[in-house]
Order: sequence, then structure tokens, then C-alpha cells
Amino acid sequence: MFDWMIVGAGFAGSVLAERLASQRGDRVLVVDRRNHIGGNAFDRFNEHGLLVHQYGPHIFHTNSERIFDYLSKFTEWRPYEHRVLAQVDGMLVPIPINLDTVNKLYNLNLTSDELPDWFAARAEPVDVVKTSRDVVVSVVGVELYEKFFQGYTRKQWGLDPSELDKSITARVPIRTNRDDRYFTDSHQFMPRDGYTRMFEKMLDHPNIAVMTNTDYRTIRDLVPHRNLIYTGPIDEYFDHCHGKLPYRSLQFRHETLDVEQALPTGTINYPQTEDYTRISEYKHMTGQVHPKTAITYEYPSAEGDPYYPILRPENAALYKRYEALAQATPDVWFVGRLATYRYYNMDQVTGQALATFERIEASIPRSSAARPPVDLALPDDVASAA
Repeated sequence: MFDWMIVGAGFAGSVLAERLASQRGDRVLVVDRRNHIGGNAFDRFNEHGLLVHQYGPHIFHTNSERIFDYLSKFTEWRPYEHRVLAQVDGMLVPIPINLDTVNKLYNLNLTSDELPDWFAARAEPVDVVKTSRDVVVSVVGVELYEKFFQGYTRKQWGLDPSELDKSITARVPIRTNRDDRYFTDSHQFMPRDGYTRMFEKMLDHPNIAVMTNTDYRTIRDLVPHRNLIYTGPIDEYFDHCHGKLPYRSLQFRHETLDVEQALPTGTINYPQTEDYTRISEYKHMTGQVHPKTAITYEYPSAEGDPYYPILRPENAALYKRYEALAQATPDVWFVGRLATYRYYNMDQVTGQALATFERIEASIPRSSAARPPVDLALPDDVASAA
């Protein structure tokens, strides 16, 4: 008898597995349909020995001391501040838009004191900011919106920014100084030995068993367990009874090049040209020294694994119907990006998992009985089903 079956070995599932096992002594089975742990943060060494992120670049950043301290139990860190350039009008300029972006693009010599007035002269009044288009044009006007946001957003989401919730483009700031960092959080690091090694340490506990290449539905009725934590798509859990929640997916093309460095920064965005949205080079992030380099092209797609919930009012309303079902489902906890239909950064998912553990602690008494560790030799019928 497991105390918990956890569906998904990404941040949400792994953090909860570690907390339940190490703090409560609970017995936990973690199940993932992919052939690896770590979710979308999974990284691996390719055939040339280069560390690559299988599902595109994952940059850790947070302002939370609590979250940083917690993850620091399982990894040492490498300082890294991510920088991104955008290819616009045939030039590579900083994104988020800053003072250098405007000066280079328009051949100007503005100061930080002058740039706010320059933006204001181009901004268009918007009575009520509702959409992603509203967010940008109300601050910097139509021209910069079209150069940097419109094409990129159409590729990324398959929709015009005027059809998407304001939160999509509100994530990207507009700056009046020369700060060219993509993030400004107080903690900006990469796991020194990679994300996968961090997850391995997180799940390395005698009370945790892990099954990959396993759809939990094939073993759910075969493995006794008291509670379920579900981090997959919430509509899938309920067999899409209200219809499918829309997601955007990504396709990746990984390449190894016979040069030490290919890009001037970790990522280059392509808002005006190309079918792909961006190219990333991992050696900027990992600090790896190698005669070759690895890059990844990202192509947004309507088909494939769910990555990004499409934030529109009708989709939010559909999610609310599934949320009501989840709240009425006993002994099942829905946690993470897919299970709550939210776009979360890695630190936010970690924080949500830690908060969920606190709610579990407050509502489910710990077992007082001394129990042996998990027997990793699962029964033959379970192994066969997996």
C-alpha cells in the first residue's frame, strides 16, 4: 500500500514526492508516461557530450528565498543572467525593449530621461486594457508592437495578440534604461550539474519509487494507494467530459555545430522572419567548455504535448467547469501548470507544490506506525502493465 501515487515527475510531482517522503515518512509512487524524470526541465548529454535541454531552454530565476533555499538542498548553482536578442529590421537588438534597442533601431542618441517621453509620444490610449495588444500599444505604440510582438505572438500562439489575454505580453517588460537582462530576479542561476541530476537527488529516497514509460491509468487499479496527486492535464483526468482545453505545443530541432560558439547570447528571437520563434545555445547557460556547440530551434505547433494554456475568456470558463469537478473529487490533489491551467515559471510551480504540502500536512494526519521502506520490486502484473 502506497500512501500516495503521484502522476508526473516534473517540478510539482517531484517536490511533493520529496516532501511527503522525507518529512512525513509517507510511501510514494511517482509515475510518468515519458521515459525520464524532470518533466519539461529534463536535460541530457547528447552523442557529442554536450548538455542540452530536451524541451528548450529552462532558465531558473526567482525572488523567493524560500524556494531557492529549498532547491539548493539538491543542487549547487552556476550564476547565469539570461540575455536575449531579437532580429528586427535586419539588426540584432536587445529584448525586452530598452534604451539601446530604441537607439540602435532608430539611429538615435536618447538618454534614459528622454526615452519615457519618446514612448509616450507614440503610445495609443486604451480605455480598458484587456488584450495582449492593448498592453503593448498603450505603452510604446503600434510600430514597436508590430516589430516585436505581433508576428512573434502570432507564431507562438496561432492567434493575433488582440485575441489573447493581457497577461501574455504583460510578462515582457518595457525598460527605459540599458538593462539587457531578460529577468531581473534576485536569484538567477542554473543547476551546476543540470536539472536532471537535481531531480535525481530530489527523488533519491528509500520511500520513493519511480516508474517511467508508464501511463498511470494502466496501473491505477493495480497498485493500492490512499491518495493521488495529479499534475497532468486536468481535462484528460476527467476524460474531456466538457471538451478539450486548448493548449499550444512546441516542436524542437536540435543541432550540433562544429564551432565553439554560434550565438552572441543564449537566445535569439525572430519576431519578423522564419517559421521558428527562437534559437538557443546551451553553452551560454551551462558554462560547458567543448569544441562543439549545441543549438535548438523552436517551432510552435497546434499538435503535440501540451505546453502553454491558451489564455482566453472562453477557455478560462471551460477550465472553471473542470476545476469544479476537481474540487468535488475526494483524495485527489491537482497541482502544477497543466492541472491548474496556468502558465507558471519553474519557481512558481515549486512554490505551489510546497504550499500544497502544507495543506496536506494540515488536513491529513501522519501515520504513527513504523513501516518498512518502499519495495521497489513491484508485482509482475504491474510491471507488465507499465
